Amino acid sequence: MESRKGQSSTGSGASQNSRGTLKCECGNDSVVRTVKHGPNIGMKFHGCPLWPRTTCQFFRWILPENNQIEELQCTISEKDYVIAKLEVEQRLMAEKIKKLQVKKDSLEEENQEIKIEFRHTRIELMNTSRNEKNFSMALLCSWVFFCIIIMYLK
Repeated sequence: MESRKGQSSTGSGASQNSRGTLKCECGNDSVVRTVKHGPNIGMKFHGCPLWPRTTCQFFRWILPENNQIEELQCTISEKDYVIAKLEVEQRLMAEKIKKLQVKKDSLEEENQEIKIEFRHTRIELMNTSRNEKNFSMALLCSWVFFCIIIMYLK
């Protein structure tokens, strides 16, 4: 069926009998089939009833009426509009995702800087605590030394 897709809609061996049905090249009444795959999906056509077990190449599209064509064109236009709208929304979402990614990266950098600053503050606090202990020990030693001197002078 794929090989027949590009053929003309007027088969050279086609004829029409008195009942209005088409005859294929091999003389049989043609059958109506529907395209199931490809870009013409859903379209109907006349073909040989013996296909694919025959060499008969009869093929003729069944064209819809004008109002059906207009309806289909309108439907296609509506679908195209919906697709275009969704593509715009997709682009906007992609831009929003990029902005959020940049913001996330910035916040992660800021978080790392805060962690580093916290570590430095913690180290300073530990050093201050040591200095306080050392100062307390020095003060205690100086009081003991002062008391010893006062007792010695008396």
